[in-house]
Amino acid sequence: MTKIVVVDDHLILLDGVKKLLDNEAGCEVVGQATDGREGVELIKRLKPDIAVVDITMPGLNGLDAAKAIAKVSPNTRTILLTMHRESPYVIEALEAGVHGYVIKSQTAGDLLRAIKEVSADRVYLSPGISRIVIEAYRRKGNLDADPLTLREREVLQLIAEGQKTKQVAARLGISVKTAESHRTRLMNKLDIHDTASLVRYAIRRGLISA
Repeated sequence: MTKIVVVDDHLILLDGVKKLLDNEAGCEVVGQATDGREGVELIKRLKPDIAVVDITMPGLNGLDAAKAIAKVSPNTRTILLTMHRESPYVIEALEAGVHGYVIKSQTAGDLLRAIKEVSADRVYLSPGISRIVIEAYRRKGNLDADPLTLREREVLQLIAEGQKTKQVAARLGISVKTAESHRTRLMNKLDIHDTASLVRYAIRRGLISA
């Protein structure tokens, strides 16, 4: 039996994916979460075979959740479920070590195929994504390596979502001083010193949607 955890902030989609997978022979949804951070903690505890994770979620996006999952549950294979076909999302996902990238507009069968492929320790990309990956790597020089740590990316996402330093500190469970230190460090690394430019960078990196 393949044990699966589903993480998505849209309750209707979360329920739909659970019903789909529960009706599939050999699959069992053992946990659900509506927040990236909650999902990571759940996966850390349950150690499922597969995590199906939405990319665009407040607080902790699916890309960074995938990185965290790889650390807390190395044997869990992550499939990202998303509407995004843009190359920054796809490249960031592959570099984060995800095993599957499924476009929500595809049929339900696409997710089931992804689970089958990923369960066999293969990488699965929705139809059309392979071409995007090849083209993106050809012009990869246009997108420099991200210099930020995972925690700095978390702080950046929260800033880009409009949260103030005190809110960032409360959300991450750190002191205001530490949150401010992360903010200063990431701005210096990026050589970006205004919030509007930080938001544009976060969009370009796929941390938030435009």
